[in-house]
Amino acid sequence: MTHLHLAPLLDLPSNVVTQTIGILGKRGSGKTNAGRVVAEEMFQAGIPFCVVDPVGSWWGLRSSRKGTGPGLAVPIFGGDKGDVPLERESGHLLADLIADQRLSCVLDISGFSEGDKTRFLIDFAERLFQRNRDPLHLFLEEADDFIPQRFMGEKARLVGAWQRIVKRGRSRGLGATMITQRSAAINKDVLTQCETLLVFRTTAPQDMKAIEGWLQYHGQKVDVLSSLPSLKDGEAWVWSPHWLGKLVRVRLRLSETFDSGATPTDLHGRRTPTTLADVNLDSLRSQMAGTIQRAEQDDPKALRRRVAELERQLAQPKPKAEPAVRVKETRVEIPVLGLRESKRIERAAEAITAALPILKEAGEKLRAGMAEKKAGPSEIVAVVPRTHGQPGRPLKIERFPEPKHVRGDARLGKAERSILSVLSQYPQGRTVTQVALLTGYAVGGGAFRNPLGKLRTAGFVEGGKGDVLRITDAGQTAIEGHWSPLPAPGQDLLDYWMQRLGHAERQIVRVLAEAYPKSLTASEVAEKTSSSKGEPYEADGGAFRNPLGRLRTLELIVGRGSLKISDTLMETQ
Repeated sequence: MTHLHLAPLLDLPSNVVTQTIGILGKRGSGKTNAGRVVAEEMFQAGIPFCVVDPVGSWWGLRSSRKGTGPGLAVPIFGGDKGDVPLERESGHLLADLIADQRLSCVLDISGFSEGDKTRFLIDFAERLFQRNRDPLHLFLEEADDFIPQRFMGEKARLVGAWQRIVKRGRSRGLGATMITQRSAAINKDVLTQCETLLVFRTTAPQDMKAIEGWLQYHGQKVDVLSSLPSLKDGEAWVWSPHWLGKLVRVRLRLSETFDSGATPTDLHGRRTPTTLADVNLDSLRSQMAGTIQRAEQDDPKALRRRVAELERQLAQPKPKAEPAVRVKETRVEIPVLGLRESKRIERAAEAITAALPILKEAGEKLRAGMAEKKAGPSEIVAVVPRTHGQPGRPLKIERFPEPKHVRGDARLGKAERSILSVLSQYPQGRTVTQVALLTGYAVGGGAFRNPLGKLRTAGFVEGGKGDVLRITDAGQTAIEGHWSPLPAPGQDLLDYWMQRLGHAERQIVRVLAEAYPKSLTASEVAEKTSSSKGEPYEADGGAFRNPLGRLRTLELIVGRGSLKISDTLMETQ
């Protein structure tokens, strides 16, 4: 197995490509250098990677450390040093390109406004999770910038998209290295998923507390936190309790590529590399052209734009026609058909006339059968006289084949798309209740059960009768191009359900979510809830018991003596 050499006491196996790593430390402590060292080793080992760079500090990968020789031949999208401009609307395109071409690259989004940055990263993350299936590693510079602990509005969808990659990306070949100088600001649900931490010099109490939380989550009882403020530049503690099985203090080597993120110190101006590694831009443009063409063919938005353009053209007033020129007509009859041809046409006309009543009767049977749901188009067979060959010999009309589901079947309803989207994200399967909660439907309602039955009949879903539901290969094919973004388990999914519940139900869910993973008695929940008028609920009153029953029916909460919110709402796997 190939190993990535980072320090005298630290080698990483090549399966690092699908691992999750956190690189934490204050500014100037060496964390970005560590990220570049890992990227250099991956490049030499032929492991594809993509850097998401919101600060413009990674373009130096293209040059040597002193800037006088070539670095890594990886294209830079966007930024001042970009090979190819980066547009806000190109998130889907870049995800397709990277997934299809296994392209190592840097996405420099430092020039975007905060709003454009958010929308680009949502499109990129959601599409990459949907499309990628082969090993690919993501470097997320200043990860707290787009996976924050506190968020509002569009940021909720952004955090949900990256949570999905970090928590469930391994099954789709995705790993991630998250780099941040603000350990306390990065989302804790994401940080705890890291199998390995590289912690550089850290001094802020809130950042030390976040690191201590990671240690507690992973059952680590080592006392090295006191040494973090005194670590030298480039020196780090490496904790990997399960993957590498080690705790070691190391000094990482310096990167061999240009440190384009270093703080400027030269009063005469920042030095610029004189040599950059060559990138085959012609090949890159060719790859992009093919990806763009496929994306446009599968993109409903592009089709809608084309339809709108055709409608606009049709709506334009037609040019006035030129006045017709009056021409004197003279009728001249010229015999064209002979006697034999005329007789043949007459016999054909007679056969058609004789067939009309039979066809009419067949149509009436078809309508009657379909109205009673006892017959479909494939069950109607008509018999008509032949118009050639032996006179009067009946000719059977072939059965019409039933329509089959095709790739990306556009006839999938909203609920069916949602169910397949959930199951495509959980290849190992989910229970019926879990799928219902993740799609936002009542588990016992017809709006969920009927679409689920259709998917089973079509062969898109299997299992579910005392077993977990799983998507089939045919289901994976059908959902391609029709994947529905869904709220991620945790706060995103919780907010989704809260919008659909009444006041009392929301109060109960809120209290149990705050207590999770602990359980509470009905009396404890009632004490912490109140009606819309501010009056406290009574644990034995109908105003409290009835909403409680509805939540149990929806299976959003479980238990009788003690109540607990459903794990499916709060956890991912």
